[in-house]
Amino acid sequence: MFIKSRIFRARPRYTLRVELFEVSNERREREREMRAAGRLPPGQSLTLKWPVLHAGSVPRFDPRTWELRVFGLVEELLRISWEEFSNLSQSEVFADMHCVTRWSRFDNHWGGLLATELMKRVKLRPEARHVMVHAEQGYTANLPLSDFLHPTTIFALRHDGEPLTVEHGYPLRLVVPHLYAWKSVKWVRGIELLDRELPGFWEANGYHIYGDPFKEQRYSS
Repeated sequence: MFIKSRIFRARPRYTLRVELFEVSNERREREREMRAAGRLPPGQSLTLKWPVLHAGSVPRFDPRTWELRVFGLVEELLRISWEEFSNLSQSEVFADMHCVTRWSRFDNHWGGLLATELMKRVKLRPEARHVMVHAEQGYTANLPLSDFLHPTTIFALRHDGEPLTVEHGYPLRLVVPHLYAWKSVKWVRGIELLDRELPGFWEANGYHIYGDPFKEQRYSS
């Protein structure tokens, strides 16, 4: 298929690697093309690389104990082991990625399980309106349910035809392409259904509650 909370209030710790905006004619020309096509949000610059940026350290993965939980306002808790998740029907999404730190990477090819497919396995309670994404080390990010169920939201296992690297979220990364990349949570372990909007990790530390790159919703006012 192809389709085009625990909250930490201490000072966040960043991991940021690679030079973001290499000096090359190729990059400048590509950036002009993306801007002319209306695909480069305001305040962003194109990168041909894939920067690494996250709070905290890279967690260890043990496939024997790993599980994904869907809980909260659902009729029944869903637990999926790594073996089960790896054997679910998978799809592909082609999408751009925009980071709040002002880089944009275009035409990413993601492979994995669509969020809409995962949610076919649970029955939501009528009052469910929002989602809190839970990851390793207590990291969280909030989403409206409608954005979580957007047709390009995907639980990614692969990027550009290769398995995700651990620094980019292996074994599982939730990718929400139409919002800033802090909403594309690495090392996902749980999806909590809520009846109200609550801030996640970065939202509680000054980032915008929603994060639309084309509206430059970087920080809370």
